[in-house]
Amino acid sequence: MTQDSVVVVIGVGGMGISIARRQGVGRTLLLADFNDQTLKAAAEVLRAEGYDVSTRTVDVSSRASVVELAEQAVALGPVLQVVHTAGLSPEQAAPAAILAVDLLGVALVLEEFGRIIEPGGAGVVIASLAGYMAAPLDAEQEQALVRAKTDDLLSLPFVASVADGASGYGLAKRANQLRVQAASVVWGERGARVNSISPGIISTAMSQQELSGPAGGFMRTMIDGSAAKRLGTPADITEAAAFLLGSSATYLSGVDLLVDGGVLAAVRSGAIELPY
Repeated sequence: MTQDSVVVVIGVGGMGISIARRQGVGRTLLLADFNDQTLKAAAEVLRAEGYDVSTRTVDVSSRASVVELAEQAVALGPVLQVVHTAGLSPEQAAPAAILAVDLLGVALVLEEFGRIIEPGGAGVVIASLAGYMAAPLDAEQEQALVRAKTDDLLSLPFVASVADGASGYGLAKRANQLRVQAASVVWGERGARVNSISPGIISTAMSQQELSGPAGGFMRTMIDGSAAKRLGTPADITEAAAFLLGSSATYLSGVDLLVDGGVLAAVRSGAIELPY
């Protein structure tokens, strides 16, 4: 990757700033977030550490906002890495907002950055373990999530009928995995790759909020029953992202990398009992 190449990081919470710090050395960083204060603070920290940082406030649920972000990225130089970490959890927002940001927002980023990513470039979308543990979708529903036009996603009947945040979050994260798989074909036509990462319970402000909420008890059960027996860290996800974005992963595209400390394996083997 050349010195003038651009790394776009959307969502600059714990995972986002950790990935930006790892991937941004000697490159132009374009940081984007919905929260102006969070964005400003992250930029100040990284600039103080010597990074070349530009910023843009973005609403990923708005196509116009995502297009403007992509245009700014191109104006800065060749876009060779795109990392999407932005999202809302069940404790943070109502179902409609979760679906707008976590489902539609990811689809918009995949589509618009798929138009401008440089040959040899790579993208990573942060999905979630929740995508594996959500209520199963039938084959027709999964195909609808893959093939629906981006602007029609929220109008799909089984999406529009979601009534609670946890269900909306799980559905959105499963959709992330599926849309990344589909987008890899389009990105591949430009000589680029895109993959997703499904973190387990990572120690970020978002997960700490969830641990303090109604789901906290089962989350602790999952941690205790996993092979790792600990919370994940932003560094765990950063290492996975660095691999998928780097030259060692040039034969990987359209895949989801589960980084959960062994939680899903424990659930599927019966070592952790689901509460539903």
